Amino acid sequence: MEKIDTVAEATPPRTKKLIFGLGALVLVALIALGYLFYEYRMLTQDPNLVNQRKIDEVVAKVDKLIGLPQGEIPTLATVSDTTELVGQPFFANAQTGDQVLLYTNARKAYLYSPSKNVIVEVASLNIGP
Repeated sequence: MEKIDTVAEATPPRTKKLIFGLGALVLVALIALGYLFYEYRMLTQDPNLVNQRKIDEVVAKVDKLIGLPQGEIPTLATVSDTTELVGQPFFANAQTGDQVLLYTNARKAYLYSPSKNVIVEVASLNIGP
């Protein structure tokens, strides 16, 4: 009888594939678990901080398309139902999911479409004194 010198020679090819497949599956599961934990932590954080991050993301995207007023944090709103906006010229081309940045001090409003990455409309705000 012949003596086997290495463990690799003793392991059948089918077993090697199984071990590699299980290792890859464990790695994918750990990555998915890490991502879900990250999302969970983001949701349980201070809601004001989460909202501010969202505003910062939208402002960064829109600022690349058009110069935005500086030194002011805008109010961010999302269009959820276009039927309620019928008859308002600013929202004539709005779609569900579009976002509105309102700068009260600069008296400007920007309608942004994240799906198309375009500025749909810009308007002056007429706010009382």
